[in-house]
Amino acid sequence: MVNGHQPETRYRPQHVLDWGGQTPARNVSLMSKRFSPLVLILMLAANVLGQSQRKPSTPLPSPALNEQDEPVKVFTEEVRLPVIAVDQYGHYDPTVVPDDILVLEDGVAQQIKSVRRIPANVLLVLDTGGELSGLGGMSKRTNLTKDVAIELLNRLRDDTSVEVMQFNNSVEILQSWTRDRAATLKVLKSKVSSGKRSRFSDAILAAAQQLKDRPEGSRHVVFITDGIDAPGGKVDRAQAMKQLAATRTTVHIISYTEFVRQEKPKQKQSDTIRQVPTSHDPITSNDPTQPPGTTRSPAYVLHSITFDPAMRRQRKAYEADVMNSQQVLKAMAEETGGQIFLPKTSDEMLAQARDAAREVGAEYVVTYRPKRPLSAAEKGQYRRIEVASRRVGLSLRSRRGYVVPSQL
Repeated sequence: MVNGHQPETRYRPQHVLDWGGQTPARNVSLMSKRFSPLVLILMLAANVLGQSQRKPSTPLPSPALNEQDEPVKVFTEEVRLPVIAVDQYGHYDPTVVPDDILVLEDGVAQQIKSVRRIPANVLLVLDTGGELSGLGGMSKRTNLTKDVAIELLNRLRDDTSVEVMQFNNSVEILQSWTRDRAATLKVLKSKVSSGKRSRFSDAILAAAQQLKDRPEGSRHVVFITDGIDAPGGKVDRAQAMKQLAATRTTVHIISYTEFVRQEKPKQKQSDTIRQVPTSHDPITSNDPTQPPGTTRSPAYVLHSITFDPAMRRQRKAYEADVMNSQQVLKAMAEETGGQIFLPKTSDEMLAQARDAAREVGAEYVVTYRPKRPLSAAEKGQYRRIEVASRRVGLSLRSRRGYVVPSQL
């Protein structure tokens, strides 16, 4: 302490060279006192040279795209499997999720990507030809077939696309694909007609052609038929069924095969035996060598039962064909994941038309990428499918397998 005052302490500021910029003038004056002029000149020159060599960074130019290079194509393999899902009461279950479903392809569990419902495409195929009767006197009837089709149509969802086809002497499209319910009903009520023959195999082949361009996973065909082909057809049934199976369509059948075997209801009549008029006898009407009013094989009737040996043989042969047809129709429906209905009465046939509509409405589309690539499959390879439920109370049904498309 000097003269009662704290001695003043002075701090000399420290100066640091900024090698990234210009040196302040006061720094230069300080350096001039400490370094020789030659050293100072060299240091300043080096600093200026460093700044002149520093250039602003610019991004590297991106390589030019060659317009001739083709874009890379990525193929994603996916199987779209239609699955009918119903609850314990047989009704559509709207709560199905991927974890509820187990899909096995050739015994190997698949990883499900999605489960969704898409609007259905339903082809109605009406058998209106060859109305033969069985031994009991019952036969398929065009009016009943039409009523069954109308009942089914009225039970389908509003977003369903429908096409109507009939077959008798030939195959005819009555209504092309539409969601217009009123227009389809009008066609069913006014354009359905009958014929003498039944070309069922032709109808199967035509159905395959009509369905192949519809969205996969939503294809349905409903046959109302006895499944009998009239003689003289040119289409092989086995080949036609193979083409329909290749479209991966779900087949439902409302069959006449049990209906025509039932006993026709009896009407009260007098217990008298009478001869059938010779004008209705084909032998008399077509054989000019026979005297008028005579016949080689007279036919007699008791009530409405005709004791005609030729007619009886025809009906017996028809019933045998019907039984064989029922087995074929059943196998076709089960293979595709559909169902065959075997009503015995008109009322049952109408009720089961409603059941068929419920089947269509209960279908989901399950998608998965197969663990065995489709591109590595041999042409025409068949892969077996099994579907099981992982949830109690949920029942699932699907096709038994599929043929790998040859276009891959």
